[in-house]
Amino acid sequence: MNIKIETPIHSNGIAVVLLKKIKGGYHVLLMKRATQILKDMWCYIGGSLEQGEKAWEAALREVREETGITNVNLYSSNTFDQLYSPLENYIYIAPVFVGFVEENQVVELNEEHSEYKWLSFDEARQLVTLPGNEEVLTFIEKHFVKNTITEWLQIGSMKVGE
Repeated sequence: MNIKIETPIHSNGIAVVLLKKIKGGYHVLLMKRATQILKDMWCYIGGSLEQGEKAWEAALREVREETGITNVNLYSSNTFDQLYSPLENYIYIAPVFVGFVEENQVVELNEEHSEYKWLSFDEARQLVTLPGNEEVLTFIEKHFVKNTITEWLQIGSMKVGE
């Protein structure tokens, strides 16, 4: 008898790349992690879904919690963060969202991060720590900055908490 063994896939989180127009060009928000997990690594926003939340709702909540930003024009990027955890033997996959914020939006970090930077895409690709993040940034730059955004990916322009 053949018993099929599979590596489980966990999809219980999200990622968000925030974009802000600065001096005529779009910049990416990266934050330096201050927590035990990923300590001192530069990342975009990420987090877990809470009970009853849709992925896009978790994305908006995480933006608010990690940055204090409450006004976001949110899109599904149609790409994913993914990694394999050798310690726990599972594949993690999370939808990546793109959030456009106004130039006057101020970042107020929570305890999860020690510092932040708004960077050009080239600078952000050089600074991100996790393998695969640079491909996500390249994908977002191509489809959300250099080309016309596909409107069906838009979730909406909303103030967090509405």
